[in-house]
Amino acid sequence: MKRTLRTPFLIVNPKAYIYGEEALELGMICDRLANEYDIDIIYTAQHTDLRMIKEHTEHLILTAQHMDGIVPGRGMGHILPESIKAAGAEAVVLNHAEHPLTMSSLDAAMRRAQELDLLTIVCSDTPAQAKAIASLHPDVMICEPTGLIGTGRTSNDDYINATNAAIKSVSTEIRIIQAAGVSTGSDVYHVIMQGAHGSGGTSGILNAPSRKGKIIEMLDALVEAKIDLAK
Repeated sequence: MKRTLRTPFLIVNPKAYIYGEEALELGMICDRLANEYDIDIIYTAQHTDLRMIKEHTEHLILTAQHMDGIVPGRGMGHILPESIKAAGAEAVVLNHAEHPLTMSSLDAAMRRAQELDLLTIVCSDTPAQAKAIASLHPDVMICEPTGLIGTGRTSNDDYINATNAAIKSVSTEIRIIQAAGVSTGSDVYHVIMQGAHGSGGTSGILNAPSRKGKIIEMLDALVEAKIDLAK
């Protein structure tokens, strides 16, 4: 059964900056906070750390940072979808700017994820790309201008509105993450109020004086945005 993702939600995406015990420590912090705030946290991890993190957490949406659209058999060096599922992943990120895929490769990977009830979290750059990828019906889309990733500069409102509209013109069921350059609770609050369903980041969290403190700041912003949207 595919995991249900509640909104608004947070994504904590360490990429390849941390691994092993450090990734486990951050994952356990996120797990406790997800339970305390009753907010879904998508936590991505290196493939070799997935099983370890799963064994020590209960509340995360544990997510692989990539997989390939292959089936058991040939595929030396590729990431087998069944292997991340067996390790405890409930979702997978695909087509990140640091690991781009062709549309045919993306389609194949998404089909395999669907077969295994893995949530698909697919990245796009421009509004045109967002609309094209939305036609493949991922569960979640991350909209990030490639040039802003890791810069601390957030997407402007024109970009946020254009990509949100492009995706919603295809399907209103797709959940949208706006996270380019997001580094503060104010950034998170702003993109949620602009129509995103989730936000989060990498460097804004990993480079913070207190990673836990930064995640709490972002979760507090999600709570505030949820309350304000309900008014």
